Amino acid sequence: MSMSRTRGARERLVVVGGDAAGMSAASQARRLRKPDELEIVAFERGHFTSYSACGIPYWVGGGVRGREELIARSPEEHRARDIDLRLRTEVVELDLDGQRVRARDVDSGAESWTPYDKLVIATGARPIRPDMPGMDAPGVHGVQTLDDGQALLDTLARTRGRRAVVVGAGYIGVEMAEALINRGYEVTVVNRGSEPMSTLDPDMGRLVHEAMEGLGITMVDDAEVTGVLTGDDGRVRAVATQDREFPADVVVLGIGVRPETALAQASGLPLGIHGGLLTDRSMRVRGHDDIWSGGDCVEVLDLVSGQERHIPLGTHANKHGQVIGTNAGGGYATFPGVVGTAVSKVCDLEIARTGLREKDAHRVGLRFETVTIESTSRAGYYPGASPMTVKMLAEHRTGRLLGVQIVGREGAGKRVDIAAVALTAGMTAEQMTALDLGYAPPFSPVWDPVLVAARKAAAKIRGFV
Repeated sequence: MSMSRTRGARERLVVVGGDAAGMSAASQARRLRKPDELEIVAFERGHFTSYSACGIPYWVGGGVRGREELIARSPEEHRARDIDLRLRTEVVELDLDGQRVRARDVDSGAESWTPYDKLVIATGARPIRPDMPGMDAPGVHGVQTLDDGQALLDTLARTRGRRAVVVGAGYIGVEMAEALINRGYEVTVVNRGSEPMSTLDPDMGRLVHEAMEGLGITMVDDAEVTGVLTGDDGRVRAVATQDREFPADVVVLGIGVRPETALAQASGLPLGIHGGLLTDRSMRVRGHDDIWSGGDCVEVLDLVSGQERHIPLGTHANKHGQVIGTNAGGGYATFPGVVGTAVSKVCDLEIARTGLREKDAHRVGLRFETVTIESTSRAGYYPGASPMTVKMLAEHRTGRLLGVQIVGREGAGKRVDIAAVALTAGMTAEQMTALDLGYAPPFSPVWDPVLVAARKAAAKIRGFV
């Protein structure tokens, strides 16, 4: 019998990680089980819990006034609900055989073991920081947690120069470029890809490139960073590529993130090809009845391709937490999978995608047709109508929708939700053309841009284009 089973009838749920997935799980389990039935202990190595990491670029850029606005539930609120939340405490070892975790106080270094009956691993993801010279120099920042955001703001406050280099042009890179532009910095984005936003096909990424340059951002594509150069004071002074140097007073890494699964890997838990934990539909770690995992540290099923993917988004993390908390609390819930929907912006340019890109479809062996259309956000004669580009992928012969990408101005981005629902439902382009969407001139043309793309895709599938 494990040592956790010797304490009596009350069970203990231990949660590793105190952000979206972890604390959603803890809160949901508490709703279902009273404190005299289930003790809940949560460990968080940072200073904050239950916050919106997605809002950090807007806080850095000044659109959000303070970090408190990003915090959905404070530590005190969690503790008031009988959740034993331990901040600045990092779990450094999982003993699966003994059903216990070893935690270290970040400030004092003191360590202790905590037994569990049920375990939730919600360790999130970490920014990719390449192993090359200067990446750990003062002035180089990853942006993943509120602590990271505060550290960056502290650097900006004490740095006299106004030159910023963003390494990487994915969601974080693009959003941080906007944040720094809003703060009055000269911004250069160094990107190893042919176009920004590798989550889009290159032809759609080109539209983002042009818009960013129009905002005064210097875009450097097809560039491989070789290191960060430092001055005599040890601080960052430039970012180096194979053939150039870009002066920098601050550097922000927007290269992406990896699942934070070192603990899980060391304890022998199953990881996927992207390094994330593998779970079943109930978010239970495969092969382990009393361990669940969710958020940025897991891989999820892509409903379109049928393969596992790592998609670190707060929307998924909160849903994972609800499912985990329900199951750990004695109920039943499942997370069926995702279609890969994401939306972002750089100033007034909205960028959205869902489903598969062309290279994704090729990778899983699908034959497909693509169409791209130009339309407007409102009826063309209505004031404020702005252009948008919609690209659609549909499966050859069957016409099954495979993916949609949208780039445009106000009113463009959230239209991707139409396609996300259609993908989840397994609709064809032909079926989409009959969708009964809302119409009035201030909101849309008579034929919504997504449906215009669906009509063109359906015609191409039938051989009429």
